[in-house]
Amino acid sequence: MKRIKNLLLVLILIVITGCTDMVSSPTKRVENFLGKYQKLDDEVLSQLDIMLDKDANYSSENKEECKALLIKQYQNLSYKITDERVEDGSAEVDVEIEVYDYKDSIEKAKEYYRTHKEELKDKTLVDYQISKMKDVTEKSTYTITFYLTKDADNNWTLENITDEDRQKIHGLY
Repeated sequence: MKRIKNLLLVLILIVITGCTDMVSSPTKRVENFLGKYQKLDDEVLSQLDIMLDKDANYSSENKEECKALLIKQYQNLSYKITDERVEDGSAEVDVEIEVYDYKDSIEKAKEYYRTHKEELKDKTLVDYQISKMKDVTEKSTYTITFYLTKDADNNWTLENITDEDRQKIHGLY
């Protein structure tokens, strides 16, 4: 009987410990954030739709193709935490991410389109860029520093990331 009570106590402790804040450190909070991209979290996909809807240059077909490319980007995003600095109620976490290099593809497509308009007269620049992005296999590595603060409940909160850092995650920097 005593063993059963001890076993029950251990199980209760495991459940309580396992259900506490899963992002109790700055590094875990950043891992949780990047994991949402990799797992295609609903919030991430919703933000992606909003971003694509804002671009007036995209047809509905362009939006769907671009969305598919960015979903591929998110699923293949890899990262490595390289440093964590904590001081009082603030922290910085350095992350090295590796993503498909869509930026280089877009720049090369712009240049080619500019010099070969006659050859590509049936395609818009956006259509041509997207077609070239589909062929990308090269990856780029970027460093992002995430900034966090501790809230009143002692939870780490990720501060808004910059547009530059978002472009790095998208491979467009």
